[in-house]
Amino acid sequence: MRLLEVRGLCKRFGGLQAVSDLTLSLDQGEVLGLIGPNGAGKTTAFHIISGFLAPDAGDVRFRGGSIVGLRPHQICHLGPTRTFQIVRPFPHLSVLENVRVGALARTRSPVQAAARARQVLQEVGLEGKAAVPARELTLAERKRLELARALATEPALLLLDEVMAGLNPTETERIVELIRGFNVRGVSILLIEHVMRAVMSLSHRIAVLNYGELIAEGPPAHVVNDPNVIEAYLGQEYVRASQD
Repeated sequence: MRLLEVRGLCKRFGGLQAVSDLTLSLDQGEVLGLIGPNGAGKTTAFHIISGFLAPDAGDVRFRGGSIVGLRPHQICHLGPTRTFQIVRPFPHLSVLENVRVGALARTRSPVQAAARARQVLQEVGLEGKAAVPARELTLAERKRLELARALATEPALLLLDEVMAGLNPTETERIVELIRGFNVRGVSILLIEHVMRAVMSLSHRIAVLNYGELIAEGPPAHVVNDPNVIEAYLGQEYVRASQD
């Protein structure tokens, strides 16, 4: 049984067809990279999968059951958890308190939630910032906090929306290693990202959207050499650089 199945998903905003007949699947333990130009429909697809938007047509199934129509917190409780492109922690709460909010998705015990939050902060390297207000973190630290909040929900599937945007190469590599570690421990991952080196390194498969349509899907080496993907997204400059 597939962990996640997206079947014939469609979403329109007025005259804009944001997602058009999108069909994707993801197996347990897999990392699937979702790439494409800005405005291709990637984040809209995430909004639908995670329950923040209702589709106009199609279905989203998790572990064999449809999750369309469920609220975001209900979907999170089943196993899929997402991060957001624009990181917005609770600024006046401490780093620990921010992560404890995520942990409360799995337990009603404040003590257990705090213990889970401390464990996750250690995993992402923020244990030394536990008492610091979230508003004082750097961008790279806020990105790790966003990962920690999601990880605290004990997800079976992480939907990561540009968690490396705005980071320098060293910071990006730190996030890549964290994501790889989550996956090794059994968390499946659907990853939207423009940092192609990271996508190529992490993904077992890559799917490419353009104008809301799936234009390519397969192993990374195959997808990045697809003429349609090069024309729509990567450009010849990427191809030449990757060959150097």
